[in-house]
Amino acid sequence: MKKLVANADEAIAGITDGATLMLGGFGLCGIPENCIAALVRSGAKDLTCISNNAGVDDFGLGLLLKTRQIKKMMSSYVGENAEFERQLLSGELEVDLIPQGTLATRIAMAGMGIPAFFTPAGFGTEIAEGKETRNFNGKDYLMELALHADFSIVKAWKGDTMGNLVFRKTTRNFSTSMAKAGNITIAEVEHLVQPGELDPDAIHVPGIYVHRIFQGSNYEKRIERKTVKI
Repeated sequence: MKKLVANADEAIAGITDGATLMLGGFGLCGIPENCIAALVRSGAKDLTCISNNAGVDDFGLGLLLKTRQIKKMMSSYVGENAEFERQLLSGELEVDLIPQGTLATRIAMAGMGIPAFFTPAGFGTEIAEGKETRNFNGKDYLMELALHADFSIVKAWKGDTMGNLVFRKTTRNFSTSMAKAGNITIAEVEHLVQPGELDPDAIHVPGIYVHRIFQGSNYEKRIERKTVKI
């Protein structure tokens, strides 16, 4: 199977109106910058985006919010984006806020083929409305469903043309699970190498999960909030 594509525009081919996307990274760290820019250019709208956060006003998923291409966000943290807040309060954007551990586990379960699991997070809150509950050993739990996507889009540090991926540090948090939870997984990498050049013990996502891969460019790698100690 040929997985190598020329660029981000070719990689996102087939993402049409109404698609459900997972986008990797943690905050602004390790987000697929090239593919997000390509999605803006594509004009695909009514997207459901599953991501740790919604970017900031002029970067990350904030770019897709600015162009009104996102219909629904499923996230665990959205505190840095004023446009997100405006669209939410005006009723322009559907939002499903999910406890971060629950979000991570729902994605991981999809990759493992496990349809649902029980968690205590959110029991007794609005999050529990309409969900099945069970009591185990005297403690109440919610049933949460695995979370799948039409496309998973991740950014890795290194990858080979067979789709094997290596991530760096915090960028692994959601990306490794998301890469396994999409019907089609797209990977952009900082360094593209040939098969055999990656240490097998260092590979975080085996190529079997990846359908399209390309070498990205011009990464900004913005810092979401810089704190300086004097």
